[in-house]
Amino acid sequence: MGLFILRRTGVMILTALCLTFIVFFLTNLYPNLEKLAKTQGNFRMSDEAVESWLTKGGYMQPLPVKYGQWLGVLPGWTLESDEGVTGRCIEGTATVEEAADAPRFCGILQGDWGYSTVFKDEVSGIISTRLGLTGKLMFWVLVLMVPSALLIGVLAGMREGSVTDRSLSTFSIITTATPEYVSGVIFIAVFTSSAVGLKWFKGTATSAMESANFENFFLPVLTISLYGMGYIARMTRASMTEVMTAQYIRTARLKGVKFRDIVLKHALRNALIAPFTVIMLQFPWLLNGVVIVETLFNYKGFGWVLVQAAGNNDIELLLAVSVVSVIVVLVTQLISDIGYVYLNPRIRIS
Repeated sequence: MGLFILRRTGVMILTALCLTFIVFFLTNLYPNLEKLAKTQGNFRMSDEAVESWLTKGGYMQPLPVKYGQWLGVLPGWTLESDEGVTGRCIEGTATVEEAADAPRFCGILQGDWGYSTVFKDEVSGIISTRLGLTGKLMFWVLVLMVPSALLIGVLAGMREGSVTDRSLSTFSIITTATPEYVSGVIFIAVFTSSAVGLKWFKGTATSAMESANFENFFLPVLTISLYGMGYIARMTRASMTEVMTAQYIRTARLKGVKFRDIVLKHALRNALIAPFTVIMLQFPWLLNGVVIVETLFNYKGFGWVLVQAAGNNDIELLLAVSVVSVIVVLVTQLISDIGYVYLNPRIRIS
């Protein structure tokens, strides 16, 4: 198991480097840098002024060098002028003596995530705050989605072809086929709009950032949960149906074991192996889902920050968001692989 985890961790690190380099390359294309210069300077800047601004900001260096500095494995750039010394690891303009005392490395590995040009604040503080808000949203989504989906899938798979199976399967298909932006708009129009008359939820998701309660937080949680619930329920139902037709289940029935004991003691554990993997893989999907839902309900979390960073060409913030997304995806996949091996001992680790 140790060798398995070590090998997967190595592949995970290599994958993270490749993905972040691709994002770094796309965000540092010259049109994006030119737009950044004109946004921070003047939209009427000439080409010479844009190139001068980018040179002073260290953006005109070779791409591998900039990527190494951003990671923190290469020394940060410095530029001497008549006004003083500027650089990646230097705050503002410093003298030659002050620049000599500044750290040489200041990248992601050193905890320096850069400065947001939109929010005018440190990227690390923005990410930690917004990720905490999204973590709260995802926690309640999982609390509602996972038990409900497993219950629906187990009930549907216990008796294949029954009325219960057909009804719950239809419900699962409907929820999976309805995107978040459709169900979210419907929920807002029906339950919060004064035009319809059902003002059951008077709070807004924005107020839930400080004080979350049922009225201001249930609709975004329900919107995300419904879409993923159907998929997990269908996978659980398929797995449960397959297990219920296994030979050892038939043997237990012939021995006169109660149907409830057959389901709980024999079928359920084996049936949950595949859904466990699916549940762990929902975390990357949740990151995509919160982008839509947080924008729709104006809940200023991780997804909302991603939209703001992409829309305003905030390169440092966009890179930080991509790093967090890659880490979340890869770590959840690693946990999924390890958990699958533990749940199914028949899997050989070669």
